[in-house]
Amino acid sequence: MTKQDELDDSSAPLIEHLAELRTRLIHSVAAFLVGMVICFTVATPIFNFLTAPLCQVLAEGGQDCALIFISPQEGFFVAIKISFLGGFMLSFPYIAYQMWRFVAPGLYKSEKGAFLPFLVASPFMFILGASFAFYVVTPLAYDFFLGFQQFGQGGEAVVGEEVNQGLSVVFQGSAQEYLNLTIKFIVAFGLCFQLPVLLTLMGKAELVSAAGLGAVRKYAVVGILVLAALVTPPDVITQVILFVVVYGLYEISIFLVRRVERKREADLRAQGLWVDDDEFDDLDGEEPEAKDT
Repeated sequence: MTKQDELDDSSAPLIEHLAELRTRLIHSVAAFLVGMVICFTVATPIFNFLTAPLCQVLAEGGQDCALIFISPQEGFFVAIKISFLGGFMLSFPYIAYQMWRFVAPGLYKSEKGAFLPFLVASPFMFILGASFAFYVVTPLAYDFFLGFQQFGQGGEAVVGEEVNQGLSVVFQGSAQEYLNLTIKFIVAFGLCFQLPVLLTLMGKAELVSAAGLGAVRKYAVVGILVLAALVTPPDVITQVILFVVVYGLYEISIFLVRRVERKREADLRAQGLWVDDDEFDDLDGEEPEAKDT
């Protein structure tokens, strides 16, 4: 066989993989577009659902729940943003399935069993984080922000014989600005809740260890504080909530990585391939040979 024939044979699998990848991407994009169209047709009910935290806070303050459009095109872009986010969430299970169909043929049976749980856990944790942001964090944030509209209300000042009432401030928020802030909360917390999935997967691949994560705990605290300041508004309450939640997820990640390490050690001991640290020291730094099974 000539060198050119060898190159042709090696390029054939690559072309097949690229063709398979193109097919999976086309299916994923088609599912995403279908999800966008579906969410675009029901954008108004979805938007009404997303305004529930704001309406709850305004109702407690005795004010009607109303948002306004400050530009002619704002309503269209609000519908597009809703359909974009909703379409992605609606089509993600199918997109994840296409990813799995592309990756699975190249994995061993044991690797499939290790990777599949993380593929299932990732959307679950995102939904859990998004729900926590929507039902817990967002109402607290808007209650904090809208509390400042009380400035000037109910005050009286006597000037000569006239009594001047304080300035009455009424909230009339932009629908697009409200949606941007709410989506920011949802996406930020959804991504932060991916931390246990990511670190556990890295622990499975032996990229991180429980001891290493514990050793950098103080740096993780600083990083989480910076993250809380960046992804949340200048509100101490929401920043503290995000810090507590993410740090708790970090500690959970250390626990899960430690479990992965213990399971790996148990499997290696069962195969007779595990070497204790004391035995390794007795070898004077020489690399130990694997025991025969």
